Amino acid sequence: MQRSATPRICLVVNPLAGVGGQLALKGSDGEAGLRALKLGARPVAPARTARFLAAARRNGVLSNVLFLTAGGVMGAKELASAGARFDVVYDPPAWPTTRMDTLETVRRCVDREAELVVFVGGDGTARDVAEALRDAGAPEKPVLGVPSGVKVYSSVFAESPEAAAYALMEWLETRSTCSAEVVDIDEELFRRGVLSIKLYAELKTACSSYMVGSSKQPTRLGSDEAENLKAIARHFVERYYRNCTLYVMGPGQTVRAIAEELGVEKTLLGVDVVHSGRVLLRDAKENELYRAVLEHLKRGGSVYVVVTPIGGQGYILGRGNQQISPRILRLVGRDRIVVAATRSKLKRLKKLRIDTDDPELNAELRGYFRVIVDYGEEVLVKAE
Repeated sequence: MQRSATPRICLVVNPLAGVGGQLALKGSDGEAGLRALKLGARPVAPARTARFLAAARRNGVLSNVLFLTAGGVMGAKELASAGARFDVVYDPPAWPTTRMDTLETVRRCVDREAELVVFVGGDGTARDVAEALRDAGAPEKPVLGVPSGVKVYSSVFAESPEAAAYALMEWLETRSTCSAEVVDIDEELFRRGVLSIKLYAELKTACSSYMVGSSKQPTRLGSDEAENLKAIARHFVERYYRNCTLYVMGPGQTVRAIAEELGVEKTLLGVDVVHSGRVLLRDAKENELYRAVLEHLKRGGSVYVVVTPIGGQGYILGRGNQQISPRILRLVGRDRIVVAATRSKLKRLKKLRIDTDDPELNAELRGYFRVIVDYGEEVLVKAE
């Protein structure tokens, strides 16, 4: 098929993607997204779409492509605000939208000879895009994920909305593609503290340094890994722990090992608050965390945020711990963020990554962090 003079790019936005993050819902698929809306959660995908399009305008892409998209909040609204050229190929019949709207949009984009599918969402949306391409007989058509979900573990995603715009620019120049994985977790097991990751598909995506590059890798605890966790925990307790200090403790086995050294039982996949040897909040929502931090600081106390990178990807903020929001991080301050990771996990990472919903805060947080890797040992690792 001869390539059209103006590249046609499919843009499909899952407006519910990521809506459950700050409410500690562990995802936004199905009923979780509807529940988040009923609880008053604010959709985050529109703002992330706007960030992607703003970066595409800055790098000159926006004026050189025709977007094929769905109506309203599934793409057309943000494209119109950005001044982009677009055609609406599908109108969702109702709000809230569903995965069927995503499937139909992608199928119609394929019918209209879209050369690349850009989608805004998380791993559930990536699965829907893969299914739609398979049903449309176009499983080799390349995709590019703009991260917006609570779970963003697949390697079809760019590092951030801005990075997605630059990956799109590179793809338009080279048409170079690489194989990438679509993985997802079982959300029901995840809400019960069990991390079960499954490979659902392999897709083509843009070959670019702006892509995540690897799917999440769960930590497997051998004897050496377990001893390393204990050593990290002992170091943390000796250097950072004080009874009068409040600790906002993110998800992950490394942070849970620290909690165990403190003598408290921490959720594996939630964000907990620990103070004076006891858990004040377990699997807390963003508003609960914010109140606890603000009140403690008003009383003159100190607060630390304790996190560990996502294995294989390196995110310390903005993935799986959206409850630790930008306003909380601004209250606490960069110098009170403690990062811990086992040697084996850190060895597999090229860098640390940050992608909160606040681009200005992301810029302020970039730079080197001290990472606890063993007892008596911290190393400097750059976060971008």
